[in-house]
Amino acid sequence: MIKNKLNHVVCFGEVLWDIFPSGSRAGGAPFNVAYNLFKMGIDTKMLSRIGNDELGHRLLNQIQNWGITTDFIQVDQEKATGTVIADFDEHGEAVYDIVQEVAWDYIQPLPEHKELIQNSEAFVFGSLITRSEASQNTLLQLLEYSKFRVFDVNFRPPFIDFEFIKKLLHKSDLVKMNKAELRTILEYLGEDYIDEDTSIKHLQAYFNLNEIVLTKGSKGARYFVGDTAYNFPAVHIEIADTVGSGDSFLAGFLSKRIQGKSPEEIIKQATSLGAFITSKSGACPDYTYEEFKAFREKNSCKTS
Repeated sequence: MIKNKLNHVVCFGEVLWDIFPSGSRAGGAPFNVAYNLFKMGIDTKMLSRIGNDELGHRLLNQIQNWGITTDFIQVDQEKATGTVIADFDEHGEAVYDIVQEVAWDYIQPLPEHKELIQNSEAFVFGSLITRSEASQNTLLQLLEYSKFRVFDVNFRPPFIDFEFIKKLLHKSDLVKMNKAELRTILEYLGEDYIDEDTSIKHLQAYFNLNEIVLTKGSKGARYFVGDTAYNFPAVHIEIADTVGSGDSFLAGFLSKRIQGKSPEEIIKQATSLGAFITSKSGACPDYTYEEFKAFREKNSCKTS
């Protein structure tokens, strides 16, 4: 594995078991980001909450076996460890039944979180964690400590509180969303979708956002920085499944973004890692950085 001297990245939100017909896998969007950031050589801290139950103990053991610290994963004495009943539709897309009232709905702010986040290169969070008031309040408090706030929109209906989503968008420094989420946000704002550039410019102005990443699956991705837009084709591979593809894309993106690399290098890493994980089963497959690097160099893409 590569190593670097950067400070850490904090990922906040759900860590859970995705229960597929074929078996259980550790998951949760922010944890998938954390896992793949760690694989990129980034010191990553996962801030979440599990239950004091068999599933929670197995989850901690799994994360520790991967070499990722569990120091900031709280243990709830009453609520169960989070689970998601997952399956695939006829297009290979994952569909989820996300169990409610679980431990990660009750993440608590602790005194040590302030220094942890103040010293981080980025603070990563999504929208699903906002389905409960307790974790909402913790997120709002922790956001005030961060110097670079990264919002992975990642809508999971029916858990969308748009008034709170608006608050988070106003507080974010970088936002990642897909095309469907872009249209959903515009709809909530009472705006018609015209085209990508017009829509993104509207969001940039409305929320005072300098950086937006728009992912488009097989049609690639776009990275908007101020008035400049970078266009990137997708890396074409044979799909194993799409679980965590957007999360791994974000991990690849951040692994270069926090190093101050060029937009071309940033998105090359993002599209390559997203494709690499999509070519494997699960969001957190076992792999080495050297395996990924070989894949990236073989499938390098260009900007336009």
